[in-house]
Amino acid sequence: MAQKSHGSQQGARKTLSKDSDHTTTINDRLKTFEEGEKALIQINPSVTEGRVHTRYHGKTVEVTGERGDAYQVEFEDGGKTKILYIQPVHLEKLE
Repeated sequence: MAQKSHGSQQGARKTLSKDSDHTTTINDRLKTFEEGEKALIQINPSVTEGRVHTRYHGKTVEVTGERGDAYQVEFEDGGKTKILYIQPVHLEKLE
């Protein structure tokens, strides 16, 4: 019998869907963040590069640097410091 797939996007139908009235613009892709700024991880389903695992969707992170066209972010998860590299289209500025 065939085994069920358990890929990284499994069970994320609602998380990886977006409203029909919002389209990804060039300004979404060219957002800039300063070092030390707080951001929110909001996965943009129409952009596959630089996407993180869905378990991090909705996390508040701190921008700690740049790596190419992605940003290095850092946050605490279960008592451990984690570092991710995320495209700016998947980040949202927090005031």
